[in-house]
Amino acid sequence: MTIYTWVIAALWLALIAYWVLSARGAKRTIDGGWVWRREIWWRLAFLILVLLALRISHAGHLVRSARPYLLNTGTVPGIVGILLCAFGIGLAIQARAYLGANWGLPMSRKERPELVTNGPYKLVRHPIYAGMLLAMFGSAIGQSVVWFLPLILGGIYFIYSARREEMLMVEQFPEAYPAYKQRTKMLIPFVV
Repeated sequence: MTIYTWVIAALWLALIAYWVLSARGAKRTIDGGWVWRREIWWRLAFLILVLLALRISHAGHLVRSARPYLLNTGTVPGIVGILLCAFGIGLAIQARAYLGANWGLPMSRKERPELVTNGPYKLVRHPIYAGMLLAMFGSAIGQSVVWFLPLILGGIYFIYSARREEMLMVEQFPEAYPAYKQRTKMLIPFVV
């Protein structure tokens, strides 16, 4: 097991711990329990994929013939992967902090919603998703190609969620959100 494996695992665990601790201060969801029940399955599936990617990367020593193909053992990819993963997780945490009490499950309505357009939201409309995708990409480079599975599936789900959330935001902020959408990109500043 390499140091890159340990650092990337620690970064993901820090993100999970922050998410759990910060969820307590969120505003009440208006939509009721159906949104939570619908979304919990997607969240659990995503968490299971992340945990599997971490576990398979750790268990790579069991299948010696697969190790060169599954695991990264190089210094440069390991450092680049850690940096990308750390930046992505840092972006997701910073974006979550800027949302504050407005944070919630995707596609849910909150009491007294506020449109957050400062901090990382000044550059992209969905920095949490962007950060998570960047962290998974960094994990794939620095730890194991196994991370490409959660990256691809997470990317599909995040783009779907982002589009649904944007329809909801246009309903809640009919004048402010279209203007905000015009001046920012969805996931990657100046690109997408």
